[in-house]
Amino acid sequence: MTERWLDDPEIAPRVLADSPIGRPAEPEEVAGAVLFLSSDLAGAVTGSVYRVDGGRTAH
Repeated sequence: MTERWLDDPEIAPRVLADSPIGRPAEPEEVAGAVLFLSSDLAGAVTGSVYRVDGGRTAH
């Protein structure tokens, strides 16, 4: 879905401007959150929502 937005010259600037980091997240950045949440280190994490969106929802 993101690729379609970024390929559209009318939509891409708006999508990127709406993100504090100004770019889509890299797979490695998302993987870090997934790795933590699936590890024993996150044993006390329950019923939480973690948005890995470059700050877009907090912006």
